[in-house]
Amino acid sequence: MPDNTDYLQGIIERLTFHSEETNYTVARLKVPKAQDLITVVGNFANIQAGQTLALEGTRRSHPKFGDQFQVTQYRETKPATITGIEKYLGSGLIKGVGPVTAKRIIAHFGLDTLDIIENEIDRLIEVPGIAKKRVKMIKTAWEMQKAIKEVMVFLQGHGVSTTYAVKIFKHYGNDSIKIVSENPYQLATDIYGIGFFTADQIARNIGIEVSSEFRSIAGIFHCLGEAAEDGHCYLPRKELVDSQR
Repeated sequence: MPDNTDYLQGIIERLTFHSEETNYTVARLKVPKAQDLITVVGNFANIQAGQTLALEGTRRSHPKFGDQFQVTQYRETKPATITGIEKYLGSGLIKGVGPVTAKRIIAHFGLDTLDIIENEIDRLIEVPGIAKKRVKMIKTAWEMQKAIKEVMVFLQGHGVSTTYAVKIFKHYGNDSIKIVSENPYQLATDIYGIGFFTADQIARNIGIEVSSEFRSIAGIFHCLGEAAEDGHCYLPRKELVDSQR
């Protein structure tokens, strides 16, 4: 089958729909040199107007809603222009920074704004109208944003789909990387929709040995679960061992 994967990069202009429960999102993307906004759909852990995203997915035509870009993977990139930075900061993504505060910060630091926030965030006190209490709030919100991005990059880098990555982050939060690295088979128990085979593939991608005790335990629970669905209350040891081969 031909690979019809496509790539887009642009700025989220607005959100048309976002579910807090599932993180399913419909958004409008502004792509450089494109005359019209592009409708993108998919699962996003945290998304706001003003974010600059690099997207991977496929184009499709919805019978009711028209042309759409179905996102399979995404990552956030830094906006490269003053306008982009201002829209990004003023979007509400960072608690403590609204449109007015964003404009003040950018007026003071210009194109260096995001680097200052990333590496010298305490310098925000230099901006007129920003007190220490506000700087502390912005710092906390920025750290949360960094945590989300780090988790998504780690998971997607090991073959975890955006949909599952969102579920994993929503369940484990900042512990996501630690838990998945140590025992990805825990996902099959904790995350709805992730079964043994998906967890096993993630484990292979991360480099977990097939002889891992975690894999053996997860395999036993999987086989017993399959047997229970067939109406069995237990399995003799030989049948259980054979079912894992």
